[in-house]
Parts: sequence; C-alpha cells; structure tokens
Amino acid sequence: MPEISRFFGIVIAIYYRDHPPPHFHAKYGGQTGVFSIKDLRLIEGRLPRRIISRVIGWALQHRDELMENWELAVARRPLNKIPPLE
Repeated sequence: MPEISRFFGIVIAIYYRDHPPPHFHAKYGGQTGVFSIKDLRLIEGRLPRRIISRVIGWALQHRDELMENWELAVARRPLNKIPPLE
C-alpha cells in the first residue's frame, strides 16, 4: 500500500492505478473512505464523523502535497511522505 501519512490510527494512501478524479484513501479501524482532493469531501465509503473531521483538517493543511502525490502516482513515480496531523 502506498502509504503517505499515518496519524491517530488513520492511514492515508494514494494508489498508483487509481482513476480520476484526484483523490486519496483514508483507512481507520477496518473502514475506508475516499476523499476528493479538489473539494475535500468524502466521495466513497464510510468512516466515523470524528475521523472524517480529522482527515479533512489534515488534508486542508496538505492539499498541494496531496495533488503533487496524485500526479506522481499517475506518472508511476515514488510518492512523498506527508507529515501527520499533530
């Protein structure tokens, strides 16, 4: 799994063979949510509300880095780690 960040038990990943629109995956406690990078909303899956809030708060701080990683994944290049939510 191309993990790019991990915090509070949440694992953030971007997959190399994924489809548009640009998005990332957040996994927590056996559940997975898919978030749009453009508008930072949950577009697929289910997560507890408090986890969604944490993921969106983190993503707001790192939107440019998420988009850079999306572009790297499309080009099949190594992804960059992004600092966790503190």
